[in-house]
Amino acid sequence: MEGIASHKIPLSEAEKWLDHLGSCSPCFQEFKAIKRRLRARRGFRFGGGLAILLAAFSLWLLLRPPHTTVTNEIAVLDLRNYSSERGEPTPSNLPPLDISRATRHLSLYLPVGSKEGNYDIAVLNATGDEVLRATGTARLQDHVVVLRADVDLAPVRPGSYSLGIRQPGLEWTRFPIRVF
Repeated sequence: MEGIASHKIPLSEAEKWLDHLGSCSPCFQEFKAIKRRLRARRGFRFGGGLAILLAAFSLWLLLRPPHTTVTNEIAVLDLRNYSSERGEPTPSNLPPLDISRATRHLSLYLPVGSKEGNYDIAVLNATGDEVLRATGTARLQDHVVVLRADVDLAPVRPGSYSLGIRQPGLEWTRFPIRVF
């Protein structure tokens, strides 16, 4: 019977073998054993393929570059509650606004009464020295003056600073910020 498994038999000749297989118990048992070995071999191939796939995936997990977090590059700071009376300093009892070092674009909602136009923007340290400087343009949008500017806060060390905003030729209006 094992010789049959290794050769292809035309369908017309197979009928007499199928009749014999159905009536001969030893031949049927041998046929079932051959079938089990073929299934086991097929299962081994599948399991081996699966093991190779799992090993490749594990290797990829170990060797891939470390996961990088994508941070928001646009910071929106609402300065409307930080407005002060004309000639008065900005209230110091307000909490600092947090801004990430990953920031590349600023959108500042300026205090009530701010005008449209060009502005200077600076990150100022405790002594008033400029750590970073940029320029931007403020425009009225939905009844709010919004100042947009491109910045690069990556070189600024984490800590407490003042965000200085002014129209060219005027004094800085300062707002407390915390760079993280």
